[in-house]
Amino acid sequence: MSDTLRLGTRGSALARAQTAGVAARLQELNPGLAVEEVIVRTRGDAMLGSPIHELGGKGLFVKEIEDALLRGEIDAAVHSLKDLPSELPEGLILASIPKREEPWDALVSRNGESIRGLAPGSRIGTSSLRRIAQIRRYRSDLEIVELRGNVDTRLEKVAAGEADAAVLALAGLKRLGLGERATESLAPELMLPAAGQGALAIETRVDDAATRSLMERLEHPVTKQAVMAERAVMARLEGGCQLPLAVFAEMRTAGFQIKTRLASVDGERMVEKERTGRPDDAMRLAEELAEDVLSSGGAEILRDAR
Repeated sequence: MSDTLRLGTRGSALARAQTAGVAARLQELNPGLAVEEVIVRTRGDAMLGSPIHELGGKGLFVKEIEDALLRGEIDAAVHSLKDLPSELPEGLILASIPKREEPWDALVSRNGESIRGLAPGSRIGTSSLRRIAQIRRYRSDLEIVELRGNVDTRLEKVAAGEADAAVLALAGLKRLGLGERATESLAPELMLPAAGQGALAIETRVDDAATRSLMERLEHPVTKQAVMAERAVMARLEGGCQLPLAVFAEMRTAGFQIKTRLASVDGERMVEKERTGRPDDAMRLAEELAEDVLSSGGAEILRDAR
């Protein structure tokens, strides 16, 4: 690590807000630490006009940042965890997962309607297959319209009438100080989140012990346990932006609980499973859950989706 810690990030307002939060926490824990933000443009950022699921491949929003990290141009990368593929490039490690923000999706509607209150035929914007499938399952009378771009762009499109409402991550709205723009937080019974939604991932080089040591101080064990179980399910089902897969894990009174929902894009077929058990069995529960999904019709949904 150089005298100044260089944090790599995408250039969107949300990515920079997330990185600024990480930098502030690092400096709080390490007074006098100099931190520099380094913006890296990713392929996903360069193709914001195309539906994510049509772009194909993994790591649309992280590969160029990881390449910069491997070349030594930055010391660490700050990602939205849900953007990070389940397998990391050789030489890189997931050094820290800070405390998770609220993981839920939120509805932002132009006239303040809830998703239940939207009139039949209303246009609801999203580019996520996971969200599309669950919306169609709940309200097949709504029209789905493609809505991409950064958070501000999507909010502007709703305000301009390009859509009557949009579904966005509540965590992103809150990190941008726009939490009040959410008309409602969507209950997980209606809209289960993506694996890792609301969490950040800090990636470093394996051989950079100094930076890894700094980042490990940001680790939140409860968050890490939950999101690693979610990512294990995603990895087994080969999920991501290309598949309508939702996964969420948390500690509850009864123990560690993990739920998943795999659907066809039209919402007609859906496999929902959950497991609850001891916290130290989290990864085993995730593996069992994924196998249960596959044997209960999930394998057919995955085959058709591909």
